[in-house]
Amino acid sequence: MLIITIKQGKEKSLLEQQPWIYLSAIERVDGKFDERMKSGATAVVRSSSGQFLARAGWAPKSQIRARVWSFDESEAVDHAMFKRRVKAALAKRKKLSAIPGRPQRLINAEEDGLPGLIVDYHALQPGFLSCQFQAAGVDAWKVTIIKALIAETGCPNVYEHTDYLVRKGEGLPLTNGVLAGDEPPADLTSRRS
Repeated sequence: MLIITIKQGKEKSLLEQQPWIYLSAIERVDGKFDERMKSGATAVVRSSSGQFLARAGWAPKSQIRARVWSFDESEAVDHAMFKRRVKAALAKRKKLSAIPGRPQRLINAEEDGLPGLIVDYHALQPGFLSCQFQAAGVDAWKVTIIKALIAETGCPNVYEHTDYLVRKGEGLPLTNGVLAGDEPPADLTSRRS
């Protein structure tokens, strides 16, 4: 298991439920070498005195080394959690009703408990979900997230739109393309969400 220990005095932002953990706040990271190098691995975050603070997605190449999944020690980071978070985010928005040419935001990263994930619905025929996986944590759970999005929206067409600078800063591969369903129209793939 990956364990991030926060420097004494740097846990205040986590106690206030701020979801980002910067490199400068980390005292040490314990765990096997492979875990410490794996982008998106789930880590337990503790204070310098050993108190549980959070569970977070680890990003070993980013200045934001971890993004919090949960401040609840009893909440597991698993498939069920991602399905619940996607469902809850979509329930806060109206039905898929975007105006053609103007995307409808469905998931807005930290606001929806999915740090680094942006999802927009484009009301083109037959309809497309455009996703940005901007953090190592959500990138590691991409398949689960895509399946939950399709199940909850009924939209089978999912496209990944990459912000190259953000993904490069996270140490993630620079990819664009179809994740499920059909290829979107060219004007959608060239548009920034």
